[in-house]
Amino acid sequence: MSAETNQVNPATTGADAIDEAIAQGIDFDGSTIPPAKLELYSKVMALEANRQRSGVSNTMRSRIVRIGAKHIPQPELDKLLIEAGFAPLKEKEIAFFYGGK
Repeated sequence: MSAETNQVNPATTGADAIDEAIAQGIDFDGSTIPPAKLELYSKVMALEANRQRSGVSNTMRSRIVRIGAKHIPQPELDKLLIEAGFAPLKEKEIAFFYGGK
């Protein structure tokens, strides 16, 4: 297997990859994102931009749980949250993020 096969396309990785693709209106496969999808996305994101936030720590924890659950086993994520001073996983989070696994 060549080194090229193992390389990841940098345009499709990282936290900003999706936002950059949306801004360009082009999906990762090179196809154009339909205007109706872009319009709806923009409308919902504008609503979210105007939502009152509950605090930085709460938002950090939410992001850690939402994204961490995709990559980290539940017992380990729970331990990491506690060690960092966050509340442990709630039963509803475990059911939602780990229930089907």
